[in-house]
Amino acid sequence: MTAPIETTGVAREAHPEAIAESAGVRIEGRSLGQIAWARFRRDKVAMAGGVVIIFMVLVAIFAPVITSFVGGDPAEYHDDLLDPVLNIPNGSFGGASWDHPLGLEPVNGRDIFSRIVYGARISMLVAFLATLLSVVIGVVLGTVAGYFGGWVDALISRAMDVFLAFPLLLFAIAIGSSLQGEAFGMKGDTLRVTVLIFVIGFFSWPYIARIVRGQTLSLREREFVEAARSLGATDRHIIFKELLPNLVGPILVYSTLLIPTNILFEAALSYLGVGVQEPTASWGGMLARATSRYEDAPMFMVVPGVTIFITVLAFNLLGDGLRDALDPRSR
Repeated sequence: MTAPIETTGVAREAHPEAIAESAGVRIEGRSLGQIAWARFRRDKVAMAGGVVIIFMVLVAIFAPVITSFVGGDPAEYHDDLLDPVLNIPNGSFGGASWDHPLGLEPVNGRDIFSRIVYGARISMLVAFLATLLSVVIGVVLGTVAGYFGGWVDALISRAMDVFLAFPLLLFAIAIGSSLQGEAFGMKGDTLRVTVLIFVIGFFSWPYIARIVRGQTLSLREREFVEAARSLGATDRHIIFKELLPNLVGPILVYSTLLIPTNILFEAALSYLGVGVQEPTASWGGMLARATSRYEDAPMFMVVPGVTIFITVLAFNLLGDGLRDALDPRSR
């Protein structure tokens, strides 16, 4: 019979922290943001989408610098590089060359590369500002509706239903067609871009408001909200300090998915002729002019179409990656 092993003092459990400390390894905690960023970095497709978006934003910002080296003035005509009979660019691929890498427009010979670069400014400006307007209105009204409930929720929800049933495209066409001169102290492209931002942003807020309202309805019943309320926290404190920080994830994800929708909407309005007008470059306007020349000048249609496709796809991939990183249970 073996003798029992005697121990003195209190027995210790071998915790991983104790083992790491005895080995001289320092353990640092990670915040939720750091964990989400680590998940996002592992998604190579989403990272690629983010790189494309950053590239397009930089192109839009530094358009004058870029075109000073390649392409030149987007409104400059190059009639000498066109076929005098067919009015199409000389050479293959729409007249592509070192000076004009994406070719030239038929009829007037403007550089397609320069117009794509400057068109990115219009698309990005309208999409980002319209999304910002939608997010601000939607988050405010969605949070108020979800937190207070009752008649406030019913009133805001009915307003959402009215805006969702509103014929946005027809309204945008009507407004864009009627405001061709001067209004609100603005005129020209400044007026048209402002109208596009307002129409797209103001009538798109119900989509994000519904998401925020649903999340707020769930969060307001959580223990941390009840604890804050029991400690005497005001409604303002609970909304801004307890609820909104927990809504950042859904808001960020939906915003990245709303931006490409607004890019397509702006392109559609420019295609229909109620967006920015000539000679200002826009992707939708280029597609509209290319429809009548796609047989003899296909590059004029392919380039803006592919540019819109890649930009919208990049935003969608980024949004999917952010959703998976911020909420892994959504996979």
